Amino acid sequence: MNRTERQAMFERLRAANPHPTTELEYTTPFELLIAVILSAQATDVSVNKATRVLYPVANTPAAIYALGVDGLIPYVRGIGLYRNKAKNIIETCRLLLTAHQSQVPHSRAALEALPGVGRKTANVVLNTAFGESVMAVDTHIFRVSNRTGLAPGKNVDQVERKLMRNVPGEFMHDAHHWLILHGRYTCLARTPKCWNCMLADLCDYRPKTPMPDKGV
Repeated sequence: MNRTERQAMFERLRAANPHPTTELEYTTPFELLIAVILSAQATDVSVNKATRVLYPVANTPAAIYALGVDGLIPYVRGIGLYRNKAKNIIETCRLLLTAHQSQVPHSRAALEALPGVGRKTANVVLNTAFGESVMAVDTHIFRVSNRTGLAPGKNVDQVERKLMRNVPGEFMHDAHHWLILHGRYTCLARTPKCWNCMLADLCDYRPKTPMPDKGV
């Protein structure tokens, strides 16, 4: 995918969805942080189901820390790896209380020092909560970047570096969300919906998948 095609790609994505955002439900940077920790190897649907019950009861570092691991587990039991995530969240809340005045830190280093927070989670918080133009490469973005030819790479670090170079600057802030949504609903892992894709003529993927037979 060349520069002209990349420009056209993001112009189309912007026209179709001018103000993209995460599908995780949150109202504060802290709520977003907890939701993203919970979302690792889990669906946004399952996370939202849990936080809709949790946040009315506890949505601050102090309130969740007061629950303790055993008190938090019933709220997150429906999410994969819930026991380990509950432990990480309680320890993260402790560190926010003791080292960050109950505030989510704005720096990548400070975020990545929190239990359960890796580079991807930190990038999501920096981009979505604090408006920084960074790229959080999840499985959807990794797939779309390689399949389309936008930013091919063998691992997430390579893809992230290429995306930071290849995405035109005017689209960088929202590119993370556009690519995730495109991977989640159109450029599916097993059978991409090439027949219903606004980017099909720009994409390097071959062969394109045809429209499924409605009689099957």
